Amino acid sequence: MTMPLAVRGQRAVALLHFLCFLWATFALTQNLGLPKPVRKVHDDSYGGQWKYLTFLNQKVSSIVLPIRDFIFSAYVFPVGLFVAVAFWGLYAIDRELVYPKELDNINPDWLNHTMHTTILPLLFIELVICSHKYPPRWKGILGLGIFSAVYLSWIIWIHHVAGIWAYPVLGVLGLLGKAVFLSVAFGIMFIFYFLGEHLTKWLWDFTFLALSKST
Repeated sequence: MTMPLAVRGQRAVALLHFLCFLWATFALTQNLGLPKPVRKVHDDSYGGQWKYLTFLNQKVSSIVLPIRDFIFSAYVFPVGLFVAVAFWGLYAIDRELVYPKELDNINPDWLNHTMHTTILPLLFIELVICSHKYPPRWKGILGLGIFSAVYLSWIIWIHHVAGIWAYPVLGVLGLLGKAVFLSVAFGIMFIFYFLGEHLTKWLWDFTFLALSKST
């Protein structure tokens, strides 16, 4: 039975990462194997290990990757998916609620689709080709909640100062309507967070299982 192309690709990536891990482990053990006086001269000199680009690169990677995963899981996927679904959902009901016809004379169609359509497939492509480690659920939910609260405060502040709503739909709703609309919107974003978490776990658990069976 022919191995699926996706599985072969993931196997090649896993093998590459494993070889890099072995090489890094070997290099580290060799460095630690240097006589202590030699290592002490370099480590205790001004700047210590922080003056070496290799050390800085390792530190940056260990910091950036968890941040990347958190941003994708707590913000990029749920908010990006919500933007596409909410925009085209409201557009189908009444485009004036979200994208007035007069904007057609300002923004070309391709730009509108760039902002509100292409993000949808790109999010799922990212989910499939890159394994993102989701944070503990409470941290992800807290991060999304803080982002949502800050953004809501921002659009309310803009209306308070300039008298305009970022989205026309908010201008036609009463106070109760706004509360219901925003509550539903934030609820949908949290559902999308759980969707991203579930899909990531299902997809990458399946991938690792397929890799283990093929070895």
